[in-house]
Amino acid sequence: MASTQQARRALVVYGSETGNAQDVAEEMGRLAVRLRFETEVTELDAISLKQLPQHDVVLIAISTSGQGDLPPNSQTFWRALRSARLRPGCLQQMKFASFGLGDTSYPKFNWAHRKLYNRLLQLGAQPICDRGECDDQQPEGVDGSFVPWSISLRQRLLEQYPLSSGLDPIPDDVLLDPNWILDFADRTPTPQNGAPPMKPLPNGGTPPTVTNNIPTTIITNTRMTPATHWQDVRHLTLSLPGTHRYAPGDTLTLYPRNFPSDVDAFLTCMNWTSIADKLLHFVPSSPNTSSNTPPPIRSLSPNDTITLRLLLTDHLDIMSIPRRSFFAQLAHYTTDTFQKDRLLEFTNPEYIDELYDYTTRPRRSILEVLQEFETVKVPWQKIVGLVPVMRGRLFSIASACTVLEGSTEGPRTNVELLIAIVKYKTVIKRLRQGVCTRYVASLEAGQEIPVTLQKGGLKVTRNELDRPVIMIGPGTGVAPMRSLVYQRMQWRKEAEESGTVKRDTEMKDLLFFGCRNEDKDYLFKDEWGDLLEKGVPLQVFAAFSRDQHQKVYVQDLVRQQSEQVYDALANKNGIVYICGSSGKMPQAIREALIEIFQKHREMERNDAEAYLAAMEKAGRYKQETW
Repeated sequence: MASTQQARRALVVYGSETGNAQDVAEEMGRLAVRLRFETEVTELDAISLKQLPQHDVVLIAISTSGQGDLPPNSQTFWRALRSARLRPGCLQQMKFASFGLGDTSYPKFNWAHRKLYNRLLQLGAQPICDRGECDDQQPEGVDGSFVPWSISLRQRLLEQYPLSSGLDPIPDDVLLDPNWILDFADRTPTPQNGAPPMKPLPNGGTPPTVTNNIPTTIITNTRMTPATHWQDVRHLTLSLPGTHRYAPGDTLTLYPRNFPSDVDAFLTCMNWTSIADKLLHFVPSSPNTSSNTPPPIRSLSPNDTITLRLLLTDHLDIMSIPRRSFFAQLAHYTTDTFQKDRLLEFTNPEYIDELYDYTTRPRRSILEVLQEFETVKVPWQKIVGLVPVMRGRLFSIASACTVLEGSTEGPRTNVELLIAIVKYKTVIKRLRQGVCTRYVASLEAGQEIPVTLQKGGLKVTRNELDRPVIMIGPGTGVAPMRSLVYQRMQWRKEAEESGTVKRDTEMKDLLFFGCRNEDKDYLFKDEWGDLLEKGVPLQVFAAFSRDQHQKVYVQDLVRQQSEQVYDALANKNGIVYICGSSGKMPQAIREALIEIFQKHREMERNDAEAYLAAMEKAGRYKQETW
């Protein structure tokens, strides 16, 4: 007879901006549950420092945002952890393990994780295993690093916290119960969080409910590229009620909806059509579910009701690429031996390449996986524990902060966005469309949608008006650069009118933009021309990679304008801003700047790299890529 195990508590916390670190934390949570820990998973800002030593072990997943910063949902915790009042050794009772999510295209790779890890060590916390880190630039993504690290973590947990004699970990082939399940609710739906009603969308639905949202009206949704061009780039203008302050580099989050055709396909695939419109609500799956454990949909409380159709439309990301844990759960819902074995193969760490080839490489969605594994039938009560929650998508603001007064409805704030619609064919010749950008393409003037505003990582202020800026933003990376151009114009005008700043005819900002063709995707071309005619202190250099035999990119233009770039940075204390796609571009720009310093300062490479590093430390080299 197996002996009982004394209760052991694991706290799993995460700092996440786009949701990847939360996914990792939830997987850590499942690992801890299988090792028979009482486990709680929550964001860093939801806990206090005194809670840390109260658990046997603390598992941390954290991403890096902005210029090496911790994500917004961990800033409060980080400020508390950095307090000068904390004595060395105050966390010596804390044992922890941590995993960082980063991107090597950023100069401060995994900086947030390393800062957090080192601060915990300073305060006496004891790591139970080596810290783990992943690089988003790697083909296998997070799992390529997390899977082998989690195997090591599991072994260390078993060594540090051995199970009682006769008691084993919960096997991988045993399905873990979620904390909350769905059940029928025979009552009238209650308004969700008191959110004000919004105007219906054209398809007859209503916009998704978002906590702390701003109900926003679409003013324009204009395609900027010709209909014949391969990419559809949209320029959106939105009107937000009230006065909202934002700066260049700040972001606006849109909350997409799944299309009715995909929701219908999902309902049909699972044989749920007959109950799709019945009222449901969340109930605890067992008496052991803690009252502090919130339901998986943050904007829904146990008192709220919702239908499966609305849940799949507004809250669950059925078109996302499934993770390894998804296949582990699916294997429990089929009796077909062949399909069960195939699903379990995708969970085997030895076959991580095969999982990548099946999911990430062809961008195969959860819906498509369920359609291909047709013998899988998931109980609708447990769908929220299987399909990830739909998350908002962040977009850099492309306008200066403009508040319009004088309206009978009060002040309104305009925000502009620049969004490339994702639509392409994969290696398996299937059409793929971005969940959010397909939603964006469908939006029409007059519609009302929920949005939220967030501070960005560029940290631009009006105190920088006496210094030139070098802006590098190819493609839609020009959005925050456009915001910066117009915001500096606005600030400069206000400063000149107040007499605090005099116009410097010698100083000009430099904008480097890149696209494929001048006549097809030179975004805001006419605007730049108009600004130059009006005497705005700005020079624009555009690289068109496909308009000539030899490809030309933004880094090539930076080298060509090396004298101006060097003068702005070395002689005028200028600032570099880089925005756009992560990957090769940021590193290529960095290399071009190092070469410029070598050339014009007659430096050795090591000295040029140190000069650029000093600029970064002084906040004069800032990158925001995605």
